[in-house]
Order: sequence, then structure tokens, then C-alpha cells
Amino acid sequence: MAQTVSDYFWERLHQWGVRVVFGYPGDGINGLLGGLQRFGTDKIRFVQVRHEEMAAFMASAYAKFTGELGVCIATSGPGASHLLTGLYDARLDHMPVLAIAGQQARAAVGGHYQQELDLQSMFKDVAGAFVQQASTPPQVRHLIDRAVRIAIGNRTVTALVMPNDLQDMPYEEPPRKHGTVHSGVGYTRPSVVPFEADLRRAAEILNDGRKVAMLVGAGALHATDEVIAVAEKLGAGVAKALLGKAAVPDELPFVTGSIGLLGTRPSWDMMNGCDTLLMVGSGFPYSEFLPKEGQARGVQIDLEPGMLSLRYPMELSLQGDSKETLRALLPLLQEKTDRSWRKEIESGVADWWKVLESRAMHDATPVNPQRVTWELSPRLPERAIITSDSGSCANWYARDLKIRRGMMASLSGGLASMGAAVPYAIAAKIAHPDRPVISLVGDGAMQMNNMAELITVAKYWKEWADPRWVVCVFNNQDLNQVTWEQRVMAGDPKFEASQELPDVPYHRFAELIGLRGIYVDTPERMGPAWEEALSSDRPVVLEVKTDPNVPPLPPHITLAQAKAFASTIWQGDPEQGSMLIDTAKEVLSSVLPGGSKRS
Repeated sequence: MAQTVSDYFWERLHQWGVRVVFGYPGDGINGLLGGLQRFGTDKIRFVQVRHEEMAAFMASAYAKFTGELGVCIATSGPGASHLLTGLYDARLDHMPVLAIAGQQARAAVGGHYQQELDLQSMFKDVAGAFVQQASTPPQVRHLIDRAVRIAIGNRTVTALVMPNDLQDMPYEEPPRKHGTVHSGVGYTRPSVVPFEADLRRAAEILNDGRKVAMLVGAGALHATDEVIAVAEKLGAGVAKALLGKAAVPDELPFVTGSIGLLGTRPSWDMMNGCDTLLMVGSGFPYSEFLPKEGQARGVQIDLEPGMLSLRYPMELSLQGDSKETLRALLPLLQEKTDRSWRKEIESGVADWWKVLESRAMHDATPVNPQRVTWELSPRLPERAIITSDSGSCANWYARDLKIRRGMMASLSGGLASMGAAVPYAIAAKIAHPDRPVISLVGDGAMQMNNMAELITVAKYWKEWADPRWVVCVFNNQDLNQVTWEQRVMAGDPKFEASQELPDVPYHRFAELIGLRGIYVDTPERMGPAWEEALSSDRPVVLEVKTDPNVPPLPPHITLAQAKAFASTIWQGDPEQGSMLIDTAKEVLSSVLPGGSKRS
């Protein structure tokens, strides 16, 4: 039997190192799936999801947790369009992902045929670095090669569109004649380090600084030792953007934790008190949480030139790999002899952990959501992988969870999409079946699209070397982050029509499909419940009935925000009660004269 285009397709991807593809079938890719079956799922594994959007999220997460190319596949029309949200997640977080989509037969394209969309135009924004539709068998070779090389080389999304009639045609190598392309397999990442003169200029700026602050992001995840060494030499504190949560362990006394709306008071204080900022591998978007313009001299290191001097006007921008650049910079740095700035940071961090513990132990009705992550933190298994969804649960993930060396953690960063945590956690297990995985999810995201992916877990979990996979659902029957944004930013009471969610027994759904369900509605049960979940012989849905009126307060409340929140009380919030009144006092005390700065 002659080799078809589909047979060749998977053979070529395998040569590029592809071993996993996430997707959902459909007649637009029947030829490709037939080719994959013939090629062998022992060579390239097909992971069947419940929805194509989840396949793209999984491809993005797979790239994050492995450093390799993530691949997803979908049929023509709605299958292809469903991929977009997950692909945007990968693009905005600079992850290498290849999207493969079917298309109607070439003779039908342009004829308003069923499930025919202009896929090249549709993918153009998300996969603008390279999106092409194949038209002849000899073209497929160079399309695959360029799509993969550009995705991994530029750390971005690319897309290939394969008409269904082309998939079953006999494959032909490009002939050796004018007008053909003869491409090859292989890519080696270069060493990117700034010139020596620029490294010396950076060292001069950093050596002159008396109060140095560092901000690290996802680009520093592979540079943990170098970040710590530079921070020690400069006497700096280290704040972390959300995607860089696992870049340095939280047990270090000079690590101030997260920054921004979901950040900590020590990070806020450090940024407002520093005279020098070293930003490494981060595209942190909120400039109001960085030093005031002109307050600090800035040095930034990033592999992508488009991210340099974008959030803060840097005195010097260095294009380079964070690990190699910091390693080259380190011998040029002078050790700070005055450690008063470092002591001030460490004192603030120590106080902050006490504040967080106190907040986590506050009474709530019925369970304080901060306590969920606070109780998890000391119980995290070694080498755990943690994922979080967007929403109020991301606040507790960002602030209360102490990451240790050897752990991984991620979420939808640039896109901040709901519904990513469970597919992220599934991809983590596909990538690392021997590691425990914990996912933190709000009830809104579970109802939106994550419940269905529990069926994917039920389908595959028995193949995992370590069965520990726990999704914790914060069930507060409220789209809580937006509710608080309405209160604090817009000054509006909770809009029940848009914010209230139906109560769903998530733990019972888990039991229905063969997983374990655990339900918690008392704070004293929280710690033992985590221990039970993390010692289970099968995946667990841990449902916690949390209080929606515990505020995800930012590290700094402006007077305008305090006034806006107070207006919700005056207008009459539907959840108005003792908890909301206490919150109002806490918000106001942080900005009024004589108020506590450690609230």
C-alpha cells in the first residue's frame, strides 16, 4: 500500500520529536486519524478530550510543563474554531504550540460548503507567525518543517490546515526542479547573551543601587539558582509574577511573593521603596504596581525584544536568555555590604506570612477560602505540580501557597482565561505521570467547561504511575472575582442576575464517574481532607463550601477604591452582613489616617 499524505504527516512529526497530540475526532481529519492509527499510538499518543478548546489548553500546558512542542488537532469548521481560546493562551504566554485543523475538500473550498470556514484568515492572528493550508502532497514536507521550527524557535503558535481529500492522497516527495522546496528536520536553540559591554553597563547600574528589587517571571523558571545568587549578592528582594511562581522557592526569607492585584504587601512595599529594579523574564502587565516612573533605575533581561522596556522605562534592556545572562552578569556584581534593605524586606515578609495565617484562620460562613490553600501548603507532596484557574481562587493560589524547590506551577497568564486549570492538570499528568498534581478551580470554571474534562481523567487515570490527581473546587455559588471587582472598582452592589451560580454537587459527580469525592463544609475538616485526598488511590474531586464574602483584597487599596466599596454598603449589597461590614472597615482602615498598613 502506498504511503499516504497522512502516513507521512505523522512520520515527519515523530522525526521532530512529537510524542503526544491532544484532540477530538471529526470527518475533516478522518484521513489524519487513520494515518495515526497505522503509524502507531505507541509512537505518538492521541489524548481524546471532551472539547477542542480543552485540547488547545492541554497543548499549551504540555509545552509549559515539558519545554517541548505542544500539539492539538481538530476537525474542520466548529472543531477548528473551538481551538482558538486555548491557542491564544499559548500565544500570550509564549508557548510553542502547533494546531492542526481539517478542511473541506479542495474542490469545495470557496463554495459555501458545510463546515467550510476561511481557516487561514481565522488563525491569522493567533498563529500569524506561520499558518498555511496544504494544497499538494509534495508541499506537506516543508509545511510541517516550517510550522514546527517556527513554533519552537519563536516560542509561538503555528497552524496547519489539511483539506480532507489531500489527506488520503499518495504522498510524493518534492521533485528536484525549479519551484520546489526541500526542507529538513532539526532545530538547536542558540545561546543568547548580551555583549560584554552591555553586561558591564548593567552591572554598574545594579552595583550603584542601594535598594535593589527583582521581579522574575516565567522566563526565569529555568534560572532558579542564578536568580538566587544575584539576589544574594545584591541584597535584593525577589517578587514573582504569577507565571513565575515556581521560579524561586517561597521558603527563602527575601522572596516577597506575588505582585499586582493578586500580590502581597511586601512586594508592594519593596517596589515603592526600591531605587533600582532588575526585571527578569517577565511581561507583568500592571505598571501601577511597579516603581513610579523616575523613582528607580531599571535593568531588564528578556529573550524577546518586544517585551523589553514595555512595562517600565528601563535604563538598560538586555536581550538574552535569563539563565545565561544572569550567569554572565554575576561575576561583575559587587556584594552589598549594607544589608539594611535586605533586612527590611525579610522583616516585611515574615510579618506578612503571619498576616496571611491570621486571615486564613478568620471565621467565615462556612469555610474561609484562604484556609483552603493555607492548609494545603504544608501538605504539598514533593515534586507536586499545581495549576490554578482564573478567578478568586487565583488570589489564594498566588498569596497563600508556598512553592518549594522542585515543584511546578502554572495557570493561564496573559489571557487569564477561565476554564484552564483542569485541562492544565490533565496535561501535567500526561507529561509527568509519576508526579502528584493539584488543581485549584472556582465553581464558575467547573460549570463552564471543566466538569466534562473529569471524564477525560476517568478515561486515563489508571495509566498513571502515580494516581494522585486532585481538583479542589471552591464552591461559593458566586462568580466571585467579578463580584468583588464590581464592588471595589465600580462601586456597584453585587448584581445577582449575573453573579449567582447554581449549587452543584461536584464531589458526587466525581463518584458517579468512578473518581473519589470529598466534601468539606467546616474549617476544622480542611486539613484532614487534604491529607485524605493526597493519599487516595484514585483521582479526587475535593469540594469545599467557601464563603463568597471573604475579599480578595489587593495589597494596596486606593482611596478611590475604598470610596467605591463603601458606596456598595450605602446602596445595599444583597450579601450585606457582618462579614461585608468587617471587610469595609478593613478596606477603609488601610487608607485612612492612622489605619493599619499590615491589614
